Amino acid sequence: MEQDWESRVKGLLKAELKRRDVTYQELTEKLAGIGVAETPENIANKISRGKFSAVFFVQCLDVLGCHTIRLND
Repeated sequence: MEQDWESRVKGLLKAELKRRDVTYQELTEKLAGIGVAETPENIANKISRGKFSAVFFVQCLDVLGCHTIRLND
C-alpha cells in the first residue's frame, strides 16, 4: 500500500517536470534560487525512490511555477 502512495507522488512531480520541460539540473538551479542546496543526482534519487518530504515536494512545485495540482484524473 505504501508503494502506491510513493509512486503516485513521484508521478505527480515527474509529470510537472515534464510538462514544463525542466531537467534535474535546471530544477537544482531553481531550488538554489530559494536557498535549497541539492545536486541533480540527489534529486534524481529522491524522485526515483518516491521518498521525499512534503516540504521538498512543495518547494519543487513552487519553483516550477505550479500553483495548483490535480490529484484525480
